[in-house]
Formats: sequence, C-alpha cells, structure tokens
Amino acid sequence: MSRFWKIALIAVVVIVVGAVGFRLLHKPAAEDGAQGQQRGQHKGPGGADGQDKDAAPVPVTVEPVVKQDVPVYLTALGTVQALNTVTINPQISGQMLSINFKEGQEVKKGDLLAQIDPRPFQAAYDQAAAKQQMDEAQLATAQSTLKRNDALVVKGYVAQLDMDTFRNNVANLTASVAADKAAVRSAKVNLDYTRIISPIDGVAGIRNVDPGNVVTTTTAVVTLTQVHPIYVMFNLPEQNLEAVRSASGGDDPLEVLALDRADAHTLADDGRLNVVDNQIDTTTGTFKLRSVFQNAKGDLWPGQFVNVRLKVRTVAGGLVIPAQAVQRGPDGDYVYLLQQDQTVKMQPVKVANEVGDSHVMIGSGLALNDQVVTEGQFRLKPGSKVKALKPGEVPAAPTQAELDKAKKNGKQQGGGRRGG
Repeated sequence: MSRFWKIALIAVVVIVVGAVGFRLLHKPAAEDGAQGQQRGQHKGPGGADGQDKDAAPVPVTVEPVVKQDVPVYLTALGTVQALNTVTINPQISGQMLSINFKEGQEVKKGDLLAQIDPRPFQAAYDQAAAKQQMDEAQLATAQSTLKRNDALVVKGYVAQLDMDTFRNNVANLTASVAADKAAVRSAKVNLDYTRIISPIDGVAGIRNVDPGNVVTTTTAVVTLTQVHPIYVMFNLPEQNLEAVRSASGGDDPLEVLALDRADAHTLADDGRLNVVDNQIDTTTGTFKLRSVFQNAKGDLWPGQFVNVRLKVRTVAGGLVIPAQAVQRGPDGDYVYLLQQDQTVKMQPVKVANEVGDSHVMIGSGLALNDQVVTEGQFRLKPGSKVKALKPGEVPAAPTQAELDKAKKNGKQQGGGRRGG
C-alpha cells in the first residue's frame, strides 16, 4: 500500500472515531434533559402529581348503609293454570237451537250456555208420565179388588187360590208403577239436559258449534276455565326443599308473588303456597310447588309464564344499600367507600340478597351508616378526593377563586411542556 492510501485510511478512522465520541458525549445530556422534563411533568408544581394534589374534588352522590328487615325470596319461573277447566259436552244428542253465551264472557255457575231442541225429549217425558198414570189406575183397581175379596174369603165365598192371584196382581202393578216413576225421572233428566248449564264460574272460550248443528255426546261445545282464584305452578331445586318445608311448617302459608317475565312489575302479590309435591323429579333434580292467587282483577291468565318469588323467611336488621353502588371487579363485588378525609377507597363486599328492584342486602364488608358512592363512580379511583352530595343534590357552581386557580394550573402545565 502506498503512503498516500495509508494517510487517507488513518484520516477516515480518525473522523469516524471522532463522530462516535461526539455522539456518546452529547446523548446523555439530551436524555437527562428529557428525563428532567418528564420529572418536571410528574413532580413539578405544574405537573400531574401537583394537579392530583390540588385538583378540585369530584362531585359524587353518596348514601348511607341502613338497617331494615329484609325478606328472603326463592325465585323460579312459573306457569299459570286455571283452578278448574271444564269442556262442555252435551249429555244427549239433538239439534242445537241456540248459543246463549259470548266467547270470552265470564259466566256463573248455573247460567244457561246453550239450548238443544227439547221436543223429542218432552214427548218421551209425557209418554212416561202417561204410562205411570195408567199403571197407577190399574194398581188402585187391583188394591180395591183385593180388599173386597179379603173380607169374603173368611166366609168361604172366595177361594184362597183366587186371593193369591189378587195379591200377586197388586204386587205386579206396584212394581210397574215403580218402574214407571223411574222412567219418568229418566225422561225428565234427558229433558233437562236439553238446557246446557254452566257447572262452574269461569270464562268461556271459543265455541266449537253453531246454532242448527246436530250435536252428540262427543261434541265439545266450549271450554270453561275458572280464573278466580287461580293456580301458579313452579319448580325449585332440590337443595331448597328443606328450607321450604321448614318455613311452611307454621300455621300461616308462605307468601308468593307473581311478576312479569321481565321482573319489571308485580302482577299479583296475594299468593299463598298451597301444595309442595310429594316427590323430587329425578330427571331435573327439582320439586314442584303450587300456589293460589285470588286474581280478583284477572291479571293472571291460564298458560301465562311469570316469575315467582316465594318468601321463606325475613332477616331482621339486614344492612341495605342501593344496588347501583355495587360494582363488579376482577376480584368480585366492591363499592367506593367514603373516608373521613373526603377520599374514597375500594371496599370489597359480599351481596347476600336482593331487596326489591333497587336495593341489595350486604352480607359482609360494610357497617351501619357507612357512606357509599351511588353515582359518579366512573370518575373515581382509589384515593380520589370527592365532594359528597345527597341524592338529587346538584353541585354548586365553581367560585371565581376556583376558576382562577384552575386557569393558573392550566397555564403552568402548558408552560412546563413548552419549556421542556
């Protein structure tokens, strides 16, 4: 290699080494400046920590933990069933003359539902009554003959054999009259069957025949369902059997509520547990229960699905808070608990039972009169400073001093960023 190329190579190496050294000497200073800027942002008077320290309290709604008697319910899906369901079939065959009810109408026991042509049955009744009268006349004649000859047999004017004939004739006619009376009653029953009468109080369904149709004993005229009172059937898991049996052992039947499918409102609250079935269904692991509702307003309807709440006991002095105070976290339920220094902390809780549609009973984690946040939780974190408000209370407008302070903090924060 010539002397020129050696000098050139040495010069290139010196330049590269100088550039690398310059870079290494100036990079720590830049990083220190950046780190200093970050520390200024986090810890400086205009930084975030300073803001958290001096930030305005977050307005939240708080409510105290209260003590009250809490009913404990078992819930299930129930089915409404009619107290009685009767399909009306004629007891005789004949032509339908009239339908005396309206579909969907409430009928009373004894009301006339329909009329079958009574003329053939009236004729049969009259014939049976006439036959009875004829046999009764013959019986009267036979009895008179027996009585007259009975006095003559002693004197020898009438043979004993003839007296036996007279007695047998009376007995025969007596039996005929008895058979006639039975035939009259049978004809009267068939005649009464031409008037189809409601056997229960209930609601008439859609009729299956029209006037003029010829009906038989297999013809279903209409179906009546009794809805006052009415049954609600439901099932519970077998693990609840002991609790139900223990609670139902008293003199008063257990209370039952029926709610709509969305649990939005109560349909009926006057239900009473009527029967606990005598066996557990091995295929489902449940047992059947039946409750009775008076259903005076007709809110429950046969075939309807409802949510059932069976009251098994009452917890005296349970701790109750609004349901919206309870939040769900990765470690379970918790609430934001207000501290003495007007900050909040996350307090784990255990929900024991629902109380109506808007409150819950707390099994553990809170004490009486503890203040829990019910509105504004989304703006909170542990240690946040808050301004506690009562339910329905609106936070006051910020004062001029608070506005000036917030403006000053904003300028300091912006200046720090520009200076960095």
